[in-house]
Amino acid sequence: MARHGNMKSFEMAEKRVFDALLAILVFVCALPLFVVIPLLIKLTTPGPVFYKAPRLGRNGRPFFIWKFRSMYSDADRRLVSLLMIDESAREEYKTLFKIKNDPRITFLGKILRRTSLDELPQLLNVFRGEMSLVGPRPIVEAEISRYGKDYEIISNFRPGITGLWQTSGRNDVDYDRRIALDTYYVLNWSPWLDVCIVLKTVWCVLCMKGAY
Repeated sequence: MARHGNMKSFEMAEKRVFDALLAILVFVCALPLFVVIPLLIKLTTPGPVFYKAPRLGRNGRPFFIWKFRSMYSDADRRLVSLLMIDESAREEYKTLFKIKNDPRITFLGKILRRTSLDELPQLLNVFRGEMSLVGPRPIVEAEISRYGKDYEIISNFRPGITGLWQTSGRNDVDYDRRIALDTYYVLNWSPWLDVCIVLKTVWCVLCMKGAY
């Protein structure tokens, strides 16, 4: 068990092997979706198939996270326009770094997000060693101040495609609770905890619980 967020060398290797084997299995099973989803994206809205955004990895190392594009190409303009006229949306974005009724998201994008299929390309991040299948939520640099001293603990782990936050309500969980869940995961990590989270993730995806 990774006490105080510090994993031993054999524990890091164990987690990496778990990531690699399961990521290969998921990729093989999802191969048809890597054909169908890009085709649907191109047919429904103009713009690239994939979306990449900067995130912080293990020890604060920056990397680009990959997703299937779920927003319109002029998403930034739409966000600025909304935040200028909608005070409640402005406060929600300031607090959570996302908006529930986000006008930037396409119709297909809403489906991809509800089913979490937009995150499938993050398997590439796992193969490259930038992410784990299970881990803390990947954050942007602007969020570090919100984590306080907990960031030093959490940053010892690679961020995950899924984690305790995603399986505990996801977007229905407030920000402080997200931090507490990620901190708990890092301080109490074990291979069996990862297995339990993966199994619970499957259930949450099927139920589309807390996703938007």
